[in-house]
Amino acid sequence: MKAFLTALALGAAVACAAAQEPQSDLPRVRLSAGMHQIDAQVAQTADQRATGLMWRKQMPQHEGMLFVFEQPSIQCFWMKNTLLPLTAAFIADDGEVINLADMKPQALDSHCSRRPVRYVLEMNQGWFAKRGIQPGMKLAGEPFRK
Repeated sequence: MKAFLTALALGAAVACAAAQEPQSDLPRVRLSAGMHQIDAQVAQTADQRATGLMWRKQMPQHEGMLFVFEQPSIQCFWMKNTLLPLTAAFIADDGEVINLADMKPQALDSHCSRRPVRYVLEMNQGWFAKRGIQPGMKLAGEPFRK
């Protein structure tokens, strides 16, 4: 029985450690905001979206993560287990930025879209502001083509 409990505890520890690894094998898509290029990982399954950018210790300035949902709805994000300060852009089907939200690492407060959206793009905090990207502007790329 003791060996079983030890094996069970070891298995739980391994599973917990694996859960603390950042996602690294997601598909990527090229997006643009005017002349600025974005290399975005695409989180499109429920599990991929739930993990998002958790456990990342760094992310290159030109990279981000695009969360893709099945249909437009009010999307809310929080930063549990997310170590980087991020800005979320809530994006309509046509690429229009609806609103932006700066999010603090590991905070549990919700940041929501102002209206139903299908896409949310997370970038390093300040990326949008430094490039003058504001609500009403449009991003371009494959997901936003109709």
